[in-house]
Amino acid sequence: MRIDPVQRQSVISLASTLGLTAIGFLSTMFFTHTVGLSILGAYYLFFAYFSVFNLIGDGGFGGAAVKRISEGEDQNAYFTAFCLLRVMLLAVSVGFLLIARPYLTGLTESGVFPWLIVALAVSVFTNIASNSVYGSGKVGVNQIGGLIDNLTRVVVQIVAVVLGYGIAGLAGGFVAGLLASGLFNFRFLELSPARFGRSHIQSLFAFSFWTFLGSGGYLVFSYADIIIIGYFMTEADVGIYRVALQLTSIATFVTIALHTTLYPKISYWGKQDDLPSVERALARAFTYSLLLAIPVVVGGWILGERLLYFFYTASSTAGAGALALLLLVQVAHVFMFLQTMCLNALDRPKDSFRVTAIAVAANIGLNLLLIPAYGIVGASAATLVTMVLNAMLSRRALSQSIRVRIEPRAVGNIVLAALVMAAVIIAFSYFFPLTNVVLVLAVVALGGLVYFLLLLRIDRGIHDELTELAGKLGIPWPGVL
Repeated sequence: MRIDPVQRQSVISLASTLGLTAIGFLSTMFFTHTVGLSILGAYYLFFAYFSVFNLIGDGGFGGAAVKRISEGEDQNAYFTAFCLLRVMLLAVSVGFLLIARPYLTGLTESGVFPWLIVALAVSVFTNIASNSVYGSGKVGVNQIGGLIDNLTRVVVQIVAVVLGYGIAGLAGGFVAGLLASGLFNFRFLELSPARFGRSHIQSLFAFSFWTFLGSGGYLVFSYADIIIIGYFMTEADVGIYRVALQLTSIATFVTIALHTTLYPKISYWGKQDDLPSVERALARAFTYSLLLAIPVVVGGWILGERLLYFFYTASSTAGAGALALLLLVQVAHVFMFLQTMCLNALDRPKDSFRVTAIAVAANIGLNLLLIPAYGIVGASAATLVTMVLNAMLSRRALSQSIRVRIEPRAVGNIVLAALVMAAVIIAFSYFFPLTNVVLVLAVVALGGLVYFLLLLRIDRGIHDELTELAGKLGIPWPGVL
């Protein structure tokens, strides 16, 4: 295609992330209506513990391998060293898990503890294949592998749930998805075993230590609230909180796609000391991330309770208060996620960890303080405060290397279009009360159409970029636009 690599890989990444989001939404709706919020909450706890022990098994070497392989020097040697270290850390991770088993009563009582060990073992193979392919610059392959993971997972889980396997079926589907993704990435793996020396191990260690600590911080934002809710409250509360959080996740799939695409590019630009390219890419990434995040937040504030009711059952509307705060979390997440990505890509994992560590400490403290008192709304408030703090600190650290900026005119146009969209949604809801799912979907579609048509009219920069991209992809651009 006549598209530069960043645009091409961004399109592939965006399409893959959109597919993953759609699959996640539809499957969660199905499971909510079939197995209920309690079993779904137990599965989310299983996934949270997998993430914690998988982090121990990774040790930060996954990110270190991506960084070193993406630099283009001694790729096979770094690949081989990474494989050895990853296998060794699996034993450490499983050892910690077996020691902690008496305290993980939720996992043992639900019967998914053996599945957790199997998942950790399979993740070694998948992690090696996917990170090595990603570090080699095959971002599209890596994203398609993620799509295969989720698609396989959901298909197996649906079949297992229909057959009556419950939580075991959900956990087994998770393992099946991991294995399918690993096999797909392995097919495109061009690196091969090679001799490596102490310098390669030391180089991986130098980067992995801070990456491990930084990843641990991000893990706290992702799962500490779930684990603490599970401890102080019920598995049903975990399910309600997670479906509310998932509903907000659509706001960030552009951010995730750009994060995945830009990391190896910024790593290369940083190595070549081409910092102006990094600054331009980051500013544009902010714009295109907010292009979706802002209207989702505005629309979610108006329609959130109705969406929870019709998509996830009436019981999930108890999460409406948490949803309002979690929508704001996703806006802060845009800046935090992209800025910490830049710090790591520019070989500054130590600074990334330092700013994250402060936010992590605040997150744990606020969760322990607010969840017992305010439940899942307290968990949402804790996440919002600490996400904003992390975004501010990461911007300050990144500003020491590059000029961190947004594009004020483009962002202003996005806000204006979102406000007009909000007015249309409110007017529609006034004349047509949202009493059924058809009307809810209709007002969502109408709001989205109004927003994008208006934005393309008032922002010629975004309009021209999308028109050019559509032409390169061979997609007809409507004459009215």
